[in-house]
Amino acid sequence: MSLMTRILAMLIAVFPMTLVMNAQDDEFDLLLQRSESQNIKSISGERLTNGGIVLNPVPQHIAFMDEGYVDISKGIVFVDVKGKFRADLDFVPKVEKGLKLIVDYGSKAAEKHNVEKLPGAYVLNVTARAIMIAGYDEQGAFYGIQTLRQLVESPACAGGKLPFVSVSDWPDLRYRGVVEGFYGEPWSHQVRLSLIDFYGRNKMNCYIYGPKDDPYHSSPSWRFPYPEKQASEIKELVAACKRNRVDFIWAIHPGKDIKWNEEDYKFLLNKFILMYYLGVRSFALFFDDISGEGTDPVRQVDLVNRLNADFISIKKDVKPLILCPTDYSKLWADPSPEGSLSIYGRTMDPSVKILWTGDFVCSDLTKETMTWVNDRIRRPGFYWWNYPVTDYARHILMQGPVYGLDGTMTSEDLAGFVSNPMELGEASKLALYGVADYTWNVGAYNPIDNWERGLEELAPEVKDAYRTFAIHSCDTETGYRRVESWETETFTVESYSDEKYAAMLEEFKRIETVPDVMARCSNKMLLEELRPWLVEFGKLGLRGRKALECLKILREGDHKAFWNSYVCNLMTDADRQAYNAHKSGTQKLQPFYENLMNDMAAAFYEELSGKAFLRPDTSIFMKLKGKAEYQIPADAERCVVLFKSAPVENTVVRQLGSDGSLIVEIVPDGAFVSMDIKDGAVIADILGEADIFEVIFTN
Repeated sequence: MSLMTRILAMLIAVFPMTLVMNAQDDEFDLLLQRSESQNIKSISGERLTNGGIVLNPVPQHIAFMDEGYVDISKGIVFVDVKGKFRADLDFVPKVEKGLKLIVDYGSKAAEKHNVEKLPGAYVLNVTARAIMIAGYDEQGAFYGIQTLRQLVESPACAGGKLPFVSVSDWPDLRYRGVVEGFYGEPWSHQVRLSLIDFYGRNKMNCYIYGPKDDPYHSSPSWRFPYPEKQASEIKELVAACKRNRVDFIWAIHPGKDIKWNEEDYKFLLNKFILMYYLGVRSFALFFDDISGEGTDPVRQVDLVNRLNADFISIKKDVKPLILCPTDYSKLWADPSPEGSLSIYGRTMDPSVKILWTGDFVCSDLTKETMTWVNDRIRRPGFYWWNYPVTDYARHILMQGPVYGLDGTMTSEDLAGFVSNPMELGEASKLALYGVADYTWNVGAYNPIDNWERGLEELAPEVKDAYRTFAIHSCDTETGYRRVESWETETFTVESYSDEKYAAMLEEFKRIETVPDVMARCSNKMLLEELRPWLVEFGKLGLRGRKALECLKILREGDHKAFWNSYVCNLMTDADRQAYNAHKSGTQKLQPFYENLMNDMAAAFYEELSGKAFLRPDTSIFMKLKGKAEYQIPADAERCVVLFKSAPVENTVVRQLGSDGSLIVEIVPDGAFVSMDIKDGAVIADILGEADIFEVIFTN
């Protein structure tokens, strides 16, 4: 869903009905440019001092009581009233005598401890007498345990000393989680298991399994059972979700080739039954990114309602269906009463939850977009946020803060919220850390503070290096633009100052060291995903530092040293190919390098020749093969040849008389040749094979 599916939005805006109708007849071109706003919005929030207590998501209410603490370093007496949580207390020793940890849930426990009457709500109290966790339900008690875990692991509680604290907490949104819905290589089984544990620890409660390139989820094999190995892995995923109190929601994507007949209905129903036997108790139907017969909303509704009657309502332990419509974005949705969304609202079973990506494929979450869709589907929409997904820009990693989400959303606006991450699951955790925080406590969400905490949570031993990489790895270059490098102030040759120069030099030096420092990261799966980008990031730091060193040489007036350093710092075709495959620093760092190199070339040329520089693109040059000949102007006193690479081999620069006689000959010892014009010389020529940037005659 997260790739631009039909046509350029600019054209849609001009010819909406014609193009949407024509799109039904053709396969989707998944390489089309995206059409989201190119405006780059600023990030709200600020870094907070947390006193060494790190909790995510941020609780609704937390109060530290009298000074003092309880020491649990020697263990606790665990009283598991319902007998459900012994496996979840792996972070503290259990003993026979000592301080009690009591965990309970249900109506009586919730009423006794004033727990909010909401799914997932809990109360956690740490006193000198006992630690008490009471949940509204089992999930709530589990969340209380996760908060206790985070307290124990916080720097302020090192050594097992817990402060006296009272936490009253509950989620703002009912469903909070992830949809594996991107195009490209699906996550590995190992990454999925790692992510499911991450969901549980951060109080996310739903995982929609719908990778576009799983053939048994979509075409061509949605009708058929999974092979034994994949079926076994799905059972493991279901079990892992159960341990983490996460709903495993299996999605099917039949719309590409579905036939609206009894045979295909039986295939679909049978597939649901097969998945049920694998342990699946939540299901979704995807009709996104399709054309042709499958887009018919009336038939989609009939199918959903029939599945509800034949399967969902019969299986008493199966949760309501989730549907992704064909018109999942306001960009091309028909707003009229005859549009798909309005048909859903009038005729689809009200228990079905309907996914929505907002005004575009990738959108900020706003009240306006939810009101627009909710009025048509006649229920709160289920938001599918296409961030940090990069299946439309696979050369980019999204490591920036989670922002652009309305801070006034309630369960009346949203049935739920899921993030569609990158193919790189471990690298997606930084964004998911923010999604977990936002969806739990919407009004208190602080993007910058969450991002800073997430960096330390995911890579504590190399947090500063990870931060340096992440702050410069935020923007898509196209599509859903995000702010990047917001702490970096660049400059031009004209706006130079010693302070700006020193700051940029220090930043590039720091960037150079990032790959080596990040090699110490203990999360090897994360490191492996980041590695190609880290390599190019380090090279970017080197290029930037050398460009600044070139600037210093230029300002000192050493022409030969400058040009030799300059050409050695130009990017080769191989350099560009490697960088373009794994980009970072696209918003400020690489443009700074490019612009500074171009500006220096222009300044240098103008200084040597006294003429305006007409070649701002340093990739323009003459490739010499054999001989290049230049007429020497009558008033010229000096000839300067600027090569574009060094060393220059098997090449000579000569001055010739009018009869072709050799007057002087120089073999370049670098990329820069400067020679006085000798009496009688009328021709300058260059013999050999070399890349010539420019030949300048000065007087």
